[in-house]
Amino acid sequence: QVQLVESGGGLVQAGGSLRLSCAASGRTFSGYTMGWYRQAPGKEREFVARIMWSGGSTNYADSVQGRFTISRDNAKNTVYLQMSSLKPEDTAVYFCAARPPGASFASNYWGQGTQVTVSS
Repeated sequence: QVQLVESGGGLVQAGGSLRLSCAASGRTFSGYTMGWYRQAPGKEREFVARIMWSGGSTNYADSVQGRFTISRDNAKNTVYLQMSSLKPEDTAVYFCAARPPGASFASNYWGQGTQVTVSS
């Protein structure tokens, strides 16, 4: 059973930084795509960043490109999201996701989410 546990959210002032962590367990994740999504109140869940567990290639949403960095530590089975130059519009619940090889969005495993609040 895949389990994803996020941590590291909190309240930060605009311009500040936070690092989110996602501890993954339940299987080996070779070939998986690991990602971060976020959902603000009244809005749909949106893609933030993804990283290939094997190889480490990354992709980012335009809104966070240059400010956020996704990384993973294979030894710790943990994925990170380093967020810098935070803006009030980054306020959302951030979810970690794991997608099996060749699977669609509907097959994502999800964590429970961690709240990030950026004050102006």
